[in-house]
Amino acid sequence: MSEVSPRFVHYRACSCTIEKKTAENLSLPRFYLCIIVLDRYRAGNYILVRPMARTMGKRMRTEKLTERKAGQLNKRGYYNDGGGLYLRVAKGGSKQWVFRFTMDGRLREMGLGSAEILPLKEARLKAHDCRKLRLANIDPIEQRRSQRTTARVNTARVMTFRKCAEGYLEAHWESWDTRTQQAWAGTLARYAYPVFGDMPVAVVGLDLVLQVLEPIWKSKTKTASRLRGRIESILDWATARTFRQGENPARWRGHLDQLLPQPSKLRKVKHRAALPYAAISAFTVELRQIAGAAARALELAILTAVRTNEVRGARWSEIDFAERVWTIPAERMTKTSREHRVPLSERALEILQEQQQVRESDLVFVSGRTGRPLGSTTLLKLLGHMGRSVTVHGFRSTFRDWAAEQTNFPRDVCEMALAHVVGNQVEAAYRRGDLFRKRQQLMEAWARYCAQPAKTGEKVVALQTRQAR
Repeated sequence: MSEVSPRFVHYRACSCTIEKKTAENLSLPRFYLCIIVLDRYRAGNYILVRPMARTMGKRMRTEKLTERKAGQLNKRGYYNDGGGLYLRVAKGGSKQWVFRFTMDGRLREMGLGSAEILPLKEARLKAHDCRKLRLANIDPIEQRRSQRTTARVNTARVMTFRKCAEGYLEAHWESWDTRTQQAWAGTLARYAYPVFGDMPVAVVGLDLVLQVLEPIWKSKTKTASRLRGRIESILDWATARTFRQGENPARWRGHLDQLLPQPSKLRKVKHRAALPYAAISAFTVELRQIAGAAARALELAILTAVRTNEVRGARWSEIDFAERVWTIPAERMTKTSREHRVPLSERALEILQEQQQVRESDLVFVSGRTGRPLGSTTLLKLLGHMGRSVTVHGFRSTFRDWAAEQTNFPRDVCEMALAHVVGNQVEAAYRRGDLFRKRQQLMEAWARYCAQPAKTGEKVVALQTRQAR
């Protein structure tokens, strides 16, 4: 007998546990036996009546589909292979094998895999396993979920802190400069790995974190504070990857801040020596008499008020001679991670044009011995050879003092010239420009001041690091 399409029949059921009713109860043809799936719709009590043939007591037919037929089915819907195995065709045409079964009166559906990858034969084997679980009154979906949880737990047991750290470093390595890469790898290898590097990351707790931090918290406060943040980031990564659960033992706010003293109260303020701005012109005259890439790099750093690493890593692709601008990309701005446009004064352009005549690579300043970028201490050593007990960073303080005391340029213009973040986060969100034109005028005035006739009576003064970063 051919099947009849399912239809809805209005039926006032007195019980929600109805599973079978004879056709006579619903005034249907007597030669049908109907399985009734109860569903209380908002519009009223309706039940879905699926007519079935009288041969229901016979063995259910399986393996109704073939590989060829399954490949030809493209219309959206469910196609029964028997034994609870269905081929589900989605609206977009994608196909998936699913196992459908009833559990506690609820119809459930368990995905077995894509039909593009999983052949029909293997899908039937998976459905067979599901039927065996149902025979033991076990929910296949919950069984699979339990197995996956167990597998994650077993993986977490062998996932050590060192492996998690390596995973975190690999994820962020390309976005860091060489100095940051070395700092992360060095501090972890020296302090964290010896204590709990080879322990499961799931067992790293407060006691172990304190065992790493406490010995160096007072003697090496800055290093310890950064190390704490690195451990916290790695543990957060492990939690996101489900290798551990619970609170992060390296978290500072509301946690370690109750157990360790504030770093700001322990850390001594270091002072970086800097020339007073009145002495900069005499120093510039002396510097211009020295040949070599290091001297030109130091002079450009003074004229542009950039940091040491930014001038050491300067590339020709960042220089626009026509627009008189040097654009330092965000990945090289280690302090702010924001692109910084540097106006180039006449003297700054002259320095770059001189370097272009001896260009060897995309680097503006290259070490004559190795052909590599200038070393991290090259400019500082140059100052030592000149008999100056000042630092390269100190010239940023020199520039800032001059701008504040000798000019009328607004504070925001001066701070942006140093690539400092101006204002709070709200102000920064609304500020779209970088005051470039005004900064052009400021840097031209600074270049003229550096080139004016030298004055005598210079002296070295100590300025706090916090004044210019």
